[in-house]
Amino acid sequence: MRNKNKFNSFLQLFTGISIVILLNVIGSFVFERFDLTAEKRYSLSPSTKKLLKELDDVIYFKVYLEGEFPAGFKRLRSETREMLDEFRAYAGDNIQYTFINPSQEEDVRKNSEVYEQLYKAGLLPTSLQVKTESGEQNQIIFPGALVSYRDKTFPMQLLKTQIAQDQEEVLNASIENLEFEFASTILKLTTKIKDKIALVEGHGELNGKSVEDITKALEEYYTVERVRINNQLFALRGYKAAIIAKPDSAFDEKDKYVIDQFVMKGGKTLWLIDPIMASMDSLTKNNVTLGIANPLNLEDILFKYGVRLNTNLVLDVQSAPIPVLAGYQGKQPQYKFYPWVYFPVAFPFCDHPVVKNLNAVKFEFASGIDTINNKNIKKTILLASSQYSKAINTPARIDLAILRKEPNPQEYYRKNIPLAVLLEGEFESVFTNRIAPSISNTEDIAFKSKGKKTSMIVVADGDVIKNQVQSSSGKVYPLGYDRYTQQQFGNKNFIMNCMNYLLDDSGLIAVRTRDIQIRLLDKTIIQSAKMKWQLICILVPVCSILLYGLLSAFIRKKKYTA
Repeated sequence: MRNKNKFNSFLQLFTGISIVILLNVIGSFVFERFDLTAEKRYSLSPSTKKLLKELDDVIYFKVYLEGEFPAGFKRLRSETREMLDEFRAYAGDNIQYTFINPSQEEDVRKNSEVYEQLYKAGLLPTSLQVKTESGEQNQIIFPGALVSYRDKTFPMQLLKTQIAQDQEEVLNASIENLEFEFASTILKLTTKIKDKIALVEGHGELNGKSVEDITKALEEYYTVERVRINNQLFALRGYKAAIIAKPDSAFDEKDKYVIDQFVMKGGKTLWLIDPIMASMDSLTKNNVTLGIANPLNLEDILFKYGVRLNTNLVLDVQSAPIPVLAGYQGKQPQYKFYPWVYFPVAFPFCDHPVVKNLNAVKFEFASGIDTINNKNIKKTILLASSQYSKAINTPARIDLAILRKEPNPQEYYRKNIPLAVLLEGEFESVFTNRIAPSISNTEDIAFKSKGKKTSMIVVADGDVIKNQVQSSSGKVYPLGYDRYTQQQFGNKNFIMNCMNYLLDDSGLIAVRTRDIQIRLLDKTIIQSAKMKWQLICILVPVCSILLYGLLSAFIRKKKYTA
């Protein structure tokens, strides 16, 4: 009997060891990970997995999120580490990382030198109030990473600051964006053959200096070239997308035909059009100017594609401020800032990947957009005015005197006037039945009346893509940065998202739609119930142990007394 029990024990041990070995053998051939979280926060998208598995060399992340932080930033650090570990699960040793404290030196001067190097490398600092033993202390952190691949290094911001959002919301949005930021940076570093984008010129479009910042940003992903169509039939051949940025003179029919056929053949287009001509330069001189229609000869082609740009001006209570001279202190001019209703500040109108987690976008003298009933074209409003806005028809008198009084909410009764629209589908040519068959059927012309499935984005303001330039020095400011108020708007990210979406073949942009629920504690309830839970946490364990001890003593006494 004893030998039989011994044999059964050995058999069970052998069976257990065999199962473990078998599972390890299977695991070496079959890779699978299980994510038990409700929102699948640790599950990477198929496009990200594909990107990671195709890596052919090491990508090294230097993450500057080490040090003593408030709880929210500790959570961002933890989520960043976990995301990188998840990337390593699919890319193996091709993903390497280290976390660095940029303020680790005791010498303040050495830390300042490190800060300057990081700033020059492209990382933006954030100032925090950190509690120490001696009280609160101001601390500079760089919530970002420098990512290296072979001979290339790119900066990556982990903290996505947004206007009118508190720190918890900003951190939540930043955590949601981690996979996209990491994956898009890897894609940017590893892409060998870049798609070509044409910046169309020849119709008074913005010059190179006015779009310098966005051009540099786009060149990290794409090859960007300035192209003058000049009635050349194949001017846009070889380009996957075209950007038409704030033209101020009319397109002739030949140039329109070239753009139309580019769309019919599957080309992607970003239209940034000013239906109204209005300028702040005139206001600074005279305090009054006129907004008048801007005849570009694009009305018919855009109408055919599914939108109508209205010749009006959108005024919005939710607007960007402008500096106004208030007087002089000695010889120094003194400025005050007033909300300028002609500069709407638009927040995302939907959860589309192009505007998901996007900061507010600044418009200047924008117009409204109407969508046309076309069943073949899907229309998505990306950006719109606030619920307190209105539109005035042109010609419109624009007067700085409007700054002297508060906007009357009863006058701003229109809600959510569309300012940027995405169009997707099979577009029809505006030149259908306008070209003789003897010409349209020739090999060189090869006219197409209905196009391949493609997409375009129409924005009713050309200034959305225009960066500020200091006139005296020629210094170029980042797109979306207002040098007067020192606010950073989301214009740059919006344009980048537009092009990423239009040209995205990997589906990576869809990662932006992920929602990761950070289950935050209610601070009001915490404050009111703080004492109760402190007492419960202290007394319940102590009382439980005492009760267990008394019960054990009673049972032992009863058992052995008899």
